[in-house]
Amino acid sequence: MSTVNTDADSFRDKVATVDGQGKRVWLYPQRPRGPLYRARAWVSAGYLVIFFLLPFIKMNGHPVFLANILERRFILFGQVFWPQDFFIFGLGMILFIVFIALFTVVFGRVFCGWACPQTVFMEMVFRRIEYLIEGDAAQQRIWDRKPWGTEKLIRKISKWIIFWGISFLIANTFLAYIIGVDELRKIVTQPPAQHPGGFLAILIFTTVFFFVYAWFREQVCTVVCPYGRLQGVLLDKNSIVVAYDYGRGEQRKKFSKKETRDAGDCIDCYQCVKVCPTGIDIRNGTQLECVNCTACIDVCDKMMEAVNLPKGLIRYASEQNISERRPSRITPRIKAYSIVMLLLLGVEIWLLAGRTDIDVSVLRTPGQLYQEQPDNRISNLYNYRLLNKTWLGKKVTLKPENFEGNIRIIGREGGLAIPKEGSVSGSMLIFLDRKDVTKRKTKLDIGIYENGKKVKTVTTSFLGPFG
Repeated sequence: MSTVNTDADSFRDKVATVDGQGKRVWLYPQRPRGPLYRARAWVSAGYLVIFFLLPFIKMNGHPVFLANILERRFILFGQVFWPQDFFIFGLGMILFIVFIALFTVVFGRVFCGWACPQTVFMEMVFRRIEYLIEGDAAQQRIWDRKPWGTEKLIRKISKWIIFWGISFLIANTFLAYIIGVDELRKIVTQPPAQHPGGFLAILIFTTVFFFVYAWFREQVCTVVCPYGRLQGVLLDKNSIVVAYDYGRGEQRKKFSKKETRDAGDCIDCYQCVKVCPTGIDIRNGTQLECVNCTACIDVCDKMMEAVNLPKGLIRYASEQNISERRPSRITPRIKAYSIVMLLLLGVEIWLLAGRTDIDVSVLRTPGQLYQEQPDNRISNLYNYRLLNKTWLGKKVTLKPENFEGNIRIIGREGGLAIPKEGSVSGSMLIFLDRKDVTKRKTKLDIGIYENGKKVKTVTTSFLGPFG
């Protein structure tokens, strides 16, 4: 976004958390207070409740959500998805990316400030504990500069122990999303020697989370996460972001009760900088480090109230709102993204609606030609595989759909029993009268029936003697 402070463009040449020598600049953001912070706290509370409880919620004895990458099995609202359904997940990921792009074009980086796990845990859990143990920004600076003593040692060790405990809880919950709570319970309650891989995974995850929230912190957003860098591509003048109203705020001048104010509304108190968790000055314009946490909005409104000036000097706004004093409009790019997203969403719904509980493949056995049979018939040998995607066992039969012939399952009579969450495979023969085989390859449709109801149709080819 634009800024009138052309002499301050040097901020674009560096990151707020790294000094000129490339060393880490440790941030001490002041504790935010205000209506937006309270709203974020309520949103985060709901987020945390869902995060920690969701792995334990079950439907029919199974988790409502599971992302078992190791076994390539995913559960969403009680429905099991297998590798055969990967194209649905692939399209879902594309839909999610388009949604994020559209959301960013319209609302900027609001996801980062309100719903990103990194921000929620850092600002609403770990940072609050730090405020409770070590005090606000000024007290934290004092404690860090003090020589080591009994009180400092107690505070620091207490904080690190609590941080490690919360990291352990997050690691276990995260693992529960992958392997399920039942497997996690075995790892936690049984000796580590029986589950060395699971024990090591918990230890690694705990260490990573502890490192991120105890030391790495905002650098996840400013250095590692690529989302902030996408702003330069996705944002335009109509995107709503946390913005400083430079038209109203400049020129900056300290506030004094003894004189008539002849400058802009910005009193140059630097409170917006002191409260920022990534250390930026929002008055310089939109920057990749800004996560739209709204802390600067709350503190600026508080200062405006204190000096009897209108609130909203820093607010959710677009460049068009500020520079032209006009409301935002729906741009062609927003319309294009919306159309693409709606089309992808329609395809995704269609794929989910057409998804069956049984996946079937019937292929002619490689290297096998047709076989001459008695009674002037011809047969082909096939390999079949049926996958049951549900929690219940199923029994199905295979019937001809578009041809007069017979299907014989080798070694099985009276249908195929498929175990729950399992598969069955084998060989079968299809017989056709010679008079019905009029070309080299004949398309065959085979119906899969369960309890007399057709659940799926599979297509294969029949090899005949004609060229």
